[in-house]
Amino acid sequence: FCTPCLQECLKPKKPVCGVCRSTLLPGSRALDLEKQIETTETACNGCNKKMYLSKMRSHVASCSKYQNYIMEGVKAVTKEPLHNSRNFPNRFTFPCPYCSERNFDQEGLVEHCKTLHSMDAKQVVCPICASMPWGDPNYRSANFMEHLQRRHRFSYDTFVDYDADEDDMMAQVLMRSLRDK
Repeated sequence: FCTPCLQECLKPKKPVCGVCRSTLLPGSRALDLEKQIETTETACNGCNKKMYLSKMRSHVASCSKYQNYIMEGVKAVTKEPLHNSRNFPNRFTFPCPYCSERNFDQEGLVEHCKTLHSMDAKQVVCPICASMPWGDPNYRSANFMEHLQRRHRFSYDTFVDYDADEDDMMAQVLMRSLRDK
């Protein structure tokens, strides 16, 4: 994981796993996983040098062939932005769909709704989903609280490049998965 992603997951209020977003328990280490990382050998995707997974992060930080490998993938899927900056949707702050209080970040909206609206059964449009390129601003969630807790346990901007073409990304991933076997 990159530092900004880890920092987001380790917020002091409630640190969570970077993959599944489950709450982390203090002092519990996955010793079996650590051992596996230290004993599993693999090759760098840039220079093909073999090493243990535990050494891979420091290696790729200085491997120019690996950096070129990453940039090839980025160039293959990134296109010029199609949006005008004035028409760019706000994906960082959201209004509450129940009481119209404004300027919540995603985590704040989830906490606000859990605290103040957990018993409200009114069908509402999810403001987070409505701001996404694939979102339907007219779709009303049958169970908004369940939707929030299942769909918005992490921030989309951590994992999504809104300027990348989805079909190109999928083709690139498939090509790389075949090449990296």
